[in-house]
Amino acid sequence: MAPIGLALAGGGPVGAVYEIGALCALQDALDGIDFADLDVYVGVSSGALVGALLANGFSVAQLREILVDAASAEYPVDQGLFLAPAIGELVRRAVMLPGLALDALRQGLNGGLGGRGGLVSRFGRLLPSGMFDNEPLARFLEHAFGTNGHSNDFRRLGPRLRLVATDLDSSETVAFGSAGHDRVPISRAVQASTALPGLYPPVRIDGHDYVDGALRKTMHASVALHEGARLLFCINPIVPFDARLALRHSHHRPRRLVEGGLSTVLSQAFRTLIQSRMQVGMARYRSEYKGAHVLLFEPPRDNPHLLFTNVFDDTTRHRVFEQAYRATLLDLSTRKRALAPCLERHGISIRNSKLRAASAPRAQANSEVLQRLGGALDRLERWVERP
Repeated sequence: MAPIGLALAGGGPVGAVYEIGALCALQDALDGIDFADLDVYVGVSSGALVGALLANGFSVAQLREILVDAASAEYPVDQGLFLAPAIGELVRRAVMLPGLALDALRQGLNGGLGGRGGLVSRFGRLLPSGMFDNEPLARFLEHAFGTNGHSNDFRRLGPRLRLVATDLDSSETVAFGSAGHDRVPISRAVQASTALPGLYPPVRIDGHDYVDGALRKTMHASVALHEGARLLFCINPIVPFDARLALRHSHHRPRRLVEGGLSTVLSQAFRTLIQSRMQVGMARYRSEYKGAHVLLFEPPRDNPHLLFTNVFDDTTRHRVFEQAYRATLLDLSTRKRALAPCLERHGISIRNSKLRAASAPRAQANSEVLQRLGGALDRLERWVERP
């Protein structure tokens, strides 16, 4: 059987929850495949976390229990896993203050401070390289991979696992798990790949500082294709929000993104950049890896909840999961005729019963829209007929 792979993009905790929802939908709707038993896994940022767990034999149902429901007694998850303050980094920067102040005073007395710009540049070094500590995540994974026959060693895994990070000093990408980079503990590689600049400090590995692997590419699907994957499932949870599309599909006018402030504007800009960059890559794969089938699954662009959400709240986290689950089933249903022949070549079939069940909520929503429209027309007719 030709190798089957999975490539997972980033997207922070929201992206991880969306990916798990999409994977649960695919696992339920497809017969002949186990997403915890593939040949190749490639993960970037939050996708590195999900991919590393799958490559270690954790099922998609277990991922839901651990990371979405936070209901696992053996692998407990809380907000501290992602939002613990980077106390060590803050202290390290604070220790620099007396020396910088003394140096600035000395330079000022000599007339060589460089003006306001020089002062800002000098004291800008006091800003931490990350606000949150990513060590708890590494410790959590060390525990997870040290129990029940799992492994924290790339070389001991059955499937090929590649976790992508970016060398901060050279901007070059490194695929941990590949030849020459497979002695790093998997937990440490995940920590490096998820180190989003500004949020988490860079991770020091073998004399290099590594940050989020999405800085160069969104998904690095080519890594899996280069490893020989002939059928590659790709999940990208980062898409820009389209307010006009949302308006056509809803009777509620979505709020303008600018009203969300700087964070929302930057999020939309980041999502747009990520999306356009990935589209270029996907088009290139079709010509460079002929004979390989790449199946991409993404969220609908009219869903504001993926842009305006706090995934650390239980209600919204489950809502993101459910929306990812339904959206993926609907996507499969829409593309069934095109995808079925490709999947069948790899011994995979689509469970039609799952797709029919997924279409029911959509049919119900359409029915409600038609009912509202019919009621409005009735009221209009009665108004016109008034004497």
